[in-house]
Amino acid sequence: MSLTFDPTQPEFRSAHYIGGSYVDDNPSIPMFRPSDGREFAGCPIAGVDTVDRAVQAAKAALKTSGWGGLRPRERTDVLRRWADLIDENALKLAQLETVPSTRLINQMIKGDIAVTAEQIRFFAELADKEGGDTAPTAEGQLGMTITEPYGVVGAITPWNFPISMTGWKLGPALAAGNAVVLKPSEMTPFTSLFMAELATQAGIPAGLINVVLGDGPTTGNALTGHEDIAKVSFTGSTRAGQAIMENIARNGMKPMTLELGGKSPQIVFNDADLTLAADNIARSILFNAGQACVAGSRVLVHESVADALTEALATRMSGLVPGPAWNEATNYSAIISEKQIFRMDEMLQRACTEGAEILLGGERFEGPGYFYKPTLVTGAGQDNTAVREEIFGPVLTIQSFSDDEEACEVADHPVYGLCAGIYTRDLSRALKTIRAVTAGTVWVNRYGRSRDHILPTGGYKSSGFGKDLGKEAYKANRQSKTVLIDL
Repeated sequence: MSLTFDPTQPEFRSAHYIGGSYVDDNPSIPMFRPSDGREFAGCPIAGVDTVDRAVQAAKAALKTSGWGGLRPRERTDVLRRWADLIDENALKLAQLETVPSTRLINQMIKGDIAVTAEQIRFFAELADKEGGDTAPTAEGQLGMTITEPYGVVGAITPWNFPISMTGWKLGPALAAGNAVVLKPSEMTPFTSLFMAELATQAGIPAGLINVVLGDGPTTGNALTGHEDIAKVSFTGSTRAGQAIMENIARNGMKPMTLELGGKSPQIVFNDADLTLAADNIARSILFNAGQACVAGSRVLVHESVADALTEALATRMSGLVPGPAWNEATNYSAIISEKQIFRMDEMLQRACTEGAEILLGGERFEGPGYFYKPTLVTGAGQDNTAVREEIFGPVLTIQSFSDDEEACEVADHPVYGLCAGIYTRDLSRALKTIRAVTAGTVWVNRYGRSRDHILPTGGYKSSGFGKDLGKEAYKANRQSKTVLIDL
């Protein structure tokens, strides 16, 4: 069966989802399809009153359902039913995501959607396996820690992987006994809405998941600053993360999980398998047209193999043919917006005035839609815009080094520390480099996450703090209480 479909076929309902029902609102943000640039829908902006309505619905649902106090296995069972419904509705979810976003239909069914269902099952199984502990105390006393849900969690997700990020936020929060008010990106909200609807169908009490649509300055600020939001989880840009921290500080303290931007290095040593390295590096920057916070956009290669690797990368990054995301044959994504195309162009022009050279690409594809050619940049120093700033597109810089110490020095970024890749056949060299690089995740002879959901993800420096995925994400949605009893 072909996955190709007519982009006008899906129904895009621009409404909030509060208390288990859709709440219509006036759309005020025009929405455009990245694949052809056509306007197709509008997104409303939830104000303070609408956000408060969602938060109150979440509080009421927690109280009436007793969700946080249920036998943990009961939460597990209903979350597993939700994951099953996500799998059963994969085609509809894929279509709802493909039209407004940069995700390709041929990557959605077995990729994003299947992985999201897996992750929800993973967190569901943690509900009765992660708890408190007893502590050694004096005779005649009993010391312990117990864990409790926070209550209502506020979550904000980005536009680049809408359904995946929704699963990241909702899965651990619900398994840990919380309710959630979610604000998806105003550019890609539709899969989040349908996932919330499926959750209600699965038996998750109405109101435990509420979705409010809108932008950051209005809806995001109202959500993160709300006095009844007990914890905030955000994935997005570093600048937006800083704004959220400032807003929370102005309105009262609360814990946060922030997974932010990156400018991640991929270090290729002279003993590396160059074919393997070139394949992984090209795949990492071409996937979703480089629009991923973990994109390995800085290649650092030993000077003795720099020319060979550069040639191999140029070959792999040439000849791609863009097309609509809803066409099964398309293998290269659009850029999310015209604004982002202009931003990339401006940054690359600035990089060239600072001494960089564009070896490949550096311009948009002709024709409809927001497509940008895969781009290789050489000759850029550490202070160059192309090396220093997160471009968030299919732009790869190549720098060379002469020894291991220099490689680690060049790999260190003054702002970001999200991920890093290392290519070498020497285990000792790999382990030493792992310890030397400043990054929350390091991959060796590969680049990118696996489907081992037990592995957490998160950054150092301004790439954020706290962890998504893994047991750490579940624990981050419960608070610890210390108990000491005199017997």
